[in-house]
Amino acid sequence: MKDGKVYLTLQNGKQFTGYRFGADGDVVGELVFTTGMTGYIETLTDPSYYGQIVIQTFPLIGNYGVTPDMQSAKPHVSAYIVREKCDNPSNFRCEGTIEKYLEDNGIIGIYGLDTRELTRIVREAGVMNAAITTKPVKDFSEIEKYRITDAVKQVTCSQPKYIGDPNGIRIVVWDFGAKYNIAKELVKRGCYCIQVPSFYTAEQILALNPQGLMLSNGPGDPSENVEVIETMRKLVGKLPIFGICLGHQLFALAMGGATKKMKYGHRGGNQPVKCLNTGRVYISSQNHGYEVISSSVQGVGCVSYINANDGTCEGVDYPDYNAFTVQFHPEARGGPRDASFLFDRFLKNITEGKYNA
Repeated sequence: MKDGKVYLTLQNGKQFTGYRFGADGDVVGELVFTTGMTGYIETLTDPSYYGQIVIQTFPLIGNYGVTPDMQSAKPHVSAYIVREKCDNPSNFRCEGTIEKYLEDNGIIGIYGLDTRELTRIVREAGVMNAAITTKPVKDFSEIEKYRITDAVKQVTCSQPKYIGDPNGIRIVVWDFGAKYNIAKELVKRGCYCIQVPSFYTAEQILALNPQGLMLSNGPGDPSENVEVIETMRKLVGKLPIFGICLGHQLFALAMGGATKKMKYGHRGGNQPVKCLNTGRVYISSQNHGYEVISSSVQGVGCVSYINANDGTCEGVDYPDYNAFTVQFHPEARGGPRDASFLFDRFLKNITEGKYNA
């Protein structure tokens, strides 16, 4: 029912009418928004959006079409909401329209809604569940009981992947939903990346003889990953570690810290983070709905970055263990490149055999 009328029903009872594009069907998911003005292909293919219905706050989406900037093999959003879709993209790298891409990948899209009003609702009330349906919803039970579970298990690779020059610095990328650009940034710096599934044991990881361990981004509630956290504890202090996004949260939990769900999270390419050592502010790309509670890592780690808007934890250093983690995305795909130096810092920790603040 292409371009047919569909309904977006929120958990709080509010209902919006729009028009379908992409795939047919009904869907329930967690409703979130992202403020990125560009990078919609990267958003669609970021595994961290697994189980979520994504609102794009920028009003026109699809104007440069589908470009080869995917961050995983397929889209992971449950559904996609835009104010206006572009059917006639213009870009020399364009490989098709956003509508055809969603249709081919089975992702439901909806356009023609007031996305500003929708975003305000989420900002004021917080993240909530929602459904996109062909008929008005009368029974809210399916929406209310929806939960994102086993998210990492759904998006991790099934077997190891080998990326880069085998003669380079040997890095294990522990895949909790890793974006392509994490490995690309490491390979660009002369590394050989072995991307392994989330269910790998500490013994399996160490048997690969890595010189460093990268903890990737990923979706869902970090505290749900009990087995991963237990495995991570066995690796602390064994080799230099760098964690990004979910990897940052999981490492904090492994070190005895705590996390909590945020009201509406940070999603987009314009999040300011402040380095507490220098006072410098960087503009970062982010996509997360949980945060590390700063006070919970005191004594074992030092908070290194905070969000300049709300003061939440954006990074932790663990000098006694040659490890550091950040909540934001230094691989910058899509988003600003302000924080790409963190990959250089990780490699310096490896090559010098000690922690470098």
